[in-house]
Amino acid sequence: MPNDVSPTARALRALEILRTRPATTADELAVRLGVTERAARRYVGILREAGIPVESARGPHGGYRLGRGTRLPPVHFTQAEALGLVMAALSGRPTVADADDLVGAALGKVVKALPESVGRQAALLREYASAAPDPNAAHPDPAVTSALVEAVAHRRRVLLAYRSEAGNAWEEEADPWSLVVRHGRWYLLCHSHRADAMRTYRVDRIRQVRPTAQGFEPPAAFDPVAVLEENLGSGWQFTTRVVFDAPPAEVAPWIRPPMGRLEPLDDGCLLVGSTRNPDMYVQDWLTGLPFAFRIDGGDELRAAAAALAARFAAAVAHHPPPPGSR
Repeated sequence: MPNDVSPTARALRALEILRTRPATTADELAVRLGVTERAARRYVGILREAGIPVESARGPHGGYRLGRGTRLPPVHFTQAEALGLVMAALSGRPTVADADDLVGAALGKVVKALPESVGRQAALLREYASAAPDPNAAHPDPAVTSALVEAVAHRRRVLLAYRSEAGNAWEEEADPWSLVVRHGRWYLLCHSHRADAMRTYRVDRIRQVRPTAQGFEPPAAFDPVAVLEENLGSGWQFTTRVVFDAPPAEVAPWIRPPMGRLEPLDDGCLLVGSTRNPDMYVQDWLTGLPFAFRIDGGDELRAAAAALAARFAAAVAHHPPPPGSR
């Protein structure tokens, strides 16, 4: 914290730290307050003098914690925290500046509840900063998301009602492992009992979630983000096989997991995967790679590459001479 912060402000900050991080030691509290350990203990004493029960315990799991039944004052924001909250909301949801937006309405209530000295800059930022909408973003139903989070936290199997991008609808039992937010979209990683395999579902396409009494155990050493990235490159309709005339170590940094997996070859490497959109795969991914390559498999991928090549060839076929040339 800045050196010119008053003792009262530091004591309130200490109270907020103890509220959110039970078992905080005097040393940890001192670091977060930017004071010495002795001063941190003094702020704990100030809280106790004010009638706030702060308990302390020794040992490896010891530290300060608030006593049971403590009635806390309203949440205190610093100006930097308030600005950070508005910026995070704008980054994730451009419509948050609209008063009729769900998140925008909630954010407006938070900003209005802040003291003038803290909330003024946050209100100006919300009013005058703009964010370009993300055409790929999708906002799921908060009730559906809440039900999934509850099931993930308590490891309860659920019955999902799902509608695919093609409009196909079905119901199935699933073990919800985790929720992952990626590029403005929410995904559910789960074990589908309908397919008896891992599946990735868009949360905005889940129409209903009903919990069951059946429990489950998630996979051990599970990295949701890594698993999602890898899973997004498999199981799609169209096969992709691309050979690069470069070693895997050089190509790997350019490959995003949804593109597939790299396999070494004697004179290069092979990218094996699948896609639901061959045109996007060629235009957005392959054309940006600085390596010679050939498409070794996937008729649809070859057709998409041939169509793109024809477009570029036509674009330069009748190139006029520059002005002044003979």
